Amino acid sequence: MKPDLREALRRGVLVGDGAMGTYLYQMGFPVGISYEELNLLKPDVIRDVHRRYYEAGARLIETNTFSANREKLSKFGLEGEVEAINRAGVKLARQAVGDDAYVVGAVGSIRAGKRKNVRTAKVKEDLRQQIEVLADAGVDGLLLETFFDLEEMMLALKLIRKVSSLPVICQFTTEGVGATMDGVPMPEAFSKLLAAGADVVGFNCRSGPNGLLRSLEQASGMDEKPPFSVFPNAGLADYVDGRYTFAATPSYFGESARKFADLGARIVGGCCGTTPEHIAAIAAALEGYMPNESGAQQTRGISGEAGVFATSEWQKVRGIAITEPPPAEPTIVDLVKERPTVIVELDPPRDLDIAKFMQGAAALKEVGVDALTMADNSLAVTRMSNLALGSIVQERVGIRPLIHIACRDRNMIGTQSHMMGLHALGIDHVLAVTGDPAKFGDLPGSSSVYDLTSFEIIRMIKQLNEGVAFSGKPLKKKANFIVGAAFNPNVKYLDKAVQRLERKIEAGADYIMTQPVYNAELIESIYQATRHLNIPIFLGIMPLASGGNAEYLHNEVPGIQLSDDVRRRMNGLKGEEGRAMGVQIAKELLDVAISRFNGIYLMTPFMAYEMTVELTQYVWEKAGRRDFHLSPLAK
Repeated sequence: MKPDLREALRRGVLVGDGAMGTYLYQMGFPVGISYEELNLLKPDVIRDVHRRYYEAGARLIETNTFSANREKLSKFGLEGEVEAINRAGVKLARQAVGDDAYVVGAVGSIRAGKRKNVRTAKVKEDLRQQIEVLADAGVDGLLLETFFDLEEMMLALKLIRKVSSLPVICQFTTEGVGATMDGVPMPEAFSKLLAAGADVVGFNCRSGPNGLLRSLEQASGMDEKPPFSVFPNAGLADYVDGRYTFAATPSYFGESARKFADLGARIVGGCCGTTPEHIAAIAAALEGYMPNESGAQQTRGISGEAGVFATSEWQKVRGIAITEPPPAEPTIVDLVKERPTVIVELDPPRDLDIAKFMQGAAALKEVGVDALTMADNSLAVTRMSNLALGSIVQERVGIRPLIHIACRDRNMIGTQSHMMGLHALGIDHVLAVTGDPAKFGDLPGSSSVYDLTSFEIIRMIKQLNEGVAFSGKPLKKKANFIVGAAFNPNVKYLDKAVQRLERKIEAGADYIMTQPVYNAELIESIYQATRHLNIPIFLGIMPLASGGNAEYLHNEVPGIQLSDDVRRRMNGLKGEEGRAMGVQIAKELLDVAISRFNGIYLMTPFMAYEMTVELTQYVWEKAGRRDFHLSPLAK
């Protein structure tokens, strides 16, 4: 007979199961249906998914009831099926696994981060109904998962404690910012949950292993460390040819599992994008693992370094001279045909302080960068408007802005309006990108629009250059946009990626910017595969900041692959040592890139513009160029 769930967690680490929804999606079930209704319609399928996770080594199995509350089911006309779906969910999980597994009832957030979208009284009633059914159906515990704010989590936990003494696991979804969406620091939120009767606290969803390691590092500094649970996503989601895919491999999950356990995790499983193979890797890594009773923990360095550089005061950059915008001619396409040309990416801030950004823009202007490019809420994370910052740096710093335009956030109306605004501001260089799916960003309740594909948005922008609106109406004037297209060469079949690139050129792309490349041989392959193209390519180089940063990019970010040699050289490095090695590796890659491409695209990690200033100077030195002002940072 297996011990009580609480006792099992005191004895060791339990392996949790993996994703249900995204796994069903991979099996061919479309988005837009109720996966929970499949408990009634396709019981054999749900039972089989549970069985696969159990056979992979999972001993904590979640019922397929995450969204089985009245509010969520009402969107499918299923509000009257709450009890039937939840009871079936428990029954199917029980039937699929052995007596040594624990079945926990999954309860998801109703508000899903949108705090005012459902009245509190309705949230309370809908949660109460689901919780009572699950508890009565005979689960071994209850799992409150993917909650965004403490208020709703506390409401659910108190409802449970009114009707049951079952073990309760409380999991927030977070990006590693150290606080809940309603502003409560995680250690404080966890302490309040434990005082209210929670048995386990932790994290799931939104982040891959790297992000949840960072979150766990922050939380593991509590005076009295509770048992933690972690269910990371399989890295960041990518949207390719109408399908969602995930980057993190099972082996990477296995490597991360022991790190989680060392920090106090007593349940380790997987969330979106994970499969039985990911769970099998976790189970293998944790086989024979015994918790460290001393509570020793690592507080830095596991997950890499985010936000290493402190933000400076705006007063420090108020002395920047206001200069005239750069002339309309020559464009970067004109420049790159004549000489080496450098574009540097500097991400807009995620807060309201632009001081560090402006310092970086000024330093990059001084060292002779040809254009400053700004992403459009990359990775679906909310950042300051790149249109606004582009206008500011053009006016105050005198550097040419190159603005990314994502298909994700705007419908056709918003996209044309946005482009018209750029034209009015005199910003004529843009990069058209698809954009990462909104559901995997910091506001997952928001919608991904995707009215246009990257091919279509290129065509529509070039249509504005003919003086014709998206609707076909005349605009009285012609725009003059120089439109770039993105290219990911980090793929298995480079020839197919080049064919896709040719379609973008046919749509009207004027130049190409690649994802970062970390392999000298790949740079040569890109050159050979694209030398027939009649538009310039800007080869992407992004210096690494630390060993953790290298592993995160390799394992979790779609479209980025590091060579084994680069990972080996970066392994374990952090701080100045890590950044120095990252710059050195970037210089070696530039040696190859400059011999093949006149266009260089440098990406600044973590606002560390000192790194891209140094690399820009290196490009000019290799090219023998001396007609630029040397930044004090680069001396």
